[in-house]
Amino acid sequence: MSVESQCTAAVESVVNKYADMVYRLAFAQVRSKSDADDIFQEVFLRYVRSKPVFENEEHRKAWLIRVTVNCSNNHWSSAWNRRTVPLEDCYTFELPEESGLDEALRKLAPKYRSVIHLFYYEGYSVAEISAVLGIRESTVRTQLTRARTKLLEMLKEDY
Repeated sequence: MSVESQCTAAVESVVNKYADMVYRLAFAQVRSKSDADDIFQEVFLRYVRSKPVFENEEHRKAWLIRVTVNCSNNHWSSAWNRRTVPLEDCYTFELPEESGLDEALRKLAPKYRSVIHLFYYEGYSVAEISAVLGIRESTVRTQLTRARTKLLEMLKEDY
């Protein structure tokens, strides 16, 4: 097996292992399938181009999360995004509560969606989120508390 085919196999392995996590996080940030697809591609393109070396799998996972969050933030600050009106992606949910929760999550600021997604959907602790996002643990706790409060207020309005 050539060196090039070994590298290709290694990249495919990483993409297969982390594709769902990267896509879910990107979608949680931008709430648009097409934008999440673009961010997904950008994250793995950066991975291939930079050829990072990691101490372990947790470090690789943290790197991918950080790059996904950065690409999502770049999406929100791009001139293109500031001058366009988003088309809403419509998804159907089995339970009405899921639809209400999705709508409430969509209304949260990206910084709140990040911590909520990492904490509840990816299972990260406050300390791990702090390390991945490069912010203090107290900031993570504050953002989680504020996000929960905002979600509760929005969900109470709906019911």
